[in-house]
Amino acid sequence: MATWNDPDTGINHNYFDWGKVGQGLGGIGSGLMGMFNAGNGSKEMEQAGNQYLNQIPGQTGQYYQPFFESGKGQLPGLEEQYGQLMNNPGQKLNDIGSNFQQSPGFKFALEQALGAANRSAAAVGMVGSPANMQQDMQLATQMGNQDYYNWLNGATGLYGQGLQGSQGLAGMGANAGNAQANMIAQMLAQQAANAREDKAAENKAKGSSWGNIAGGIGSVISAFI
Repeated sequence: MATWNDPDTGINHNYFDWGKVGQGLGGIGSGLMGMFNAGNGSKEMEQAGNQYLNQIPGQTGQYYQPFFESGKGQLPGLEEQYGQLMNNPGQKLNDIGSNFQQSPGFKFALEQALGAANRSAAAVGMVGSPANMQQDMQLATQMGNQDYYNWLNGATGLYGQGLQGSQGLAGMGANAGNAQANMIAQMLAQQAANAREDKAAENKAKGSSWGNIAGGIGSVISAFI
């Protein structure tokens, strides 16, 4: 209630203060609207930002995916090869050696070496002797072994290069997968931060709305007192 003093009679008159009621109802209405709309603005901003963040994996994945798939495809072969090398390296060497082929110049080099040896034997009258035949066999064996081990060194070198190449592809695949995973993790962390900020803004808005409602109720009550 409000009090009005009559200047003519000097008597105080009580009257109902509709202004306070209107003010109080306005505060209550403002508070309720705030409760319904709490955090809407920040939520819209969060959603607007997230629609771009959500595009990151798809936009960047097209560049990372080929390396990831290539690296992933190398793993079964690498596991098999390393398993063979660790469990039975001699067998792996035999497997490589089973593909041996004489070098293109081996036959010519052998003929030249045997011809020189036989000419030397002929000079002393020993051509066709057991000693000459044994010498030819030893020379052929020696040159054959040398040709084989030269080939084997080259083959094992190429095998090592193949393993290194496969390792390189697997490493690029791992790096691509790691980069993509880190990017997604950062994106999710940013979205989590946006959600926290949105929730904080919503709680703040609700707190302010409750204050408006309480103030409005107080104004209405005071109009009756």
